[in-house]
Amino acid sequence: MDVTLDYAETHFSQVLHQIAQGEDVLLRQGTVAITRIVPVKSPSPLPRPRVGERNSAPVHWSAESFSSLDEAGMQEFGLR
Repeated sequence: MDVTLDYAETHFSQVLHQIAQGEDVLLRQGTVAITRIVPVKSPSPLPRPRVGERNSAPVHWSAESFSSLDEAGMQEFGLR
């Protein structure tokens, strides 16, 4: 499909629909070809995990993670 930039601007959704259907689109400015837009051949999307399904390793927290900050730690985070 060859279209001018003016046509592509005015009928953008139609041009995108043609690209989504697998058609290459050659954009022209007047009679000069500017660029070619081609559809992306992407792999099928990955399936989404089901609710409650684990998809990564569990996080383990140590007791130290929940201990109080000392004075130096408070200053480091700008809390004093």
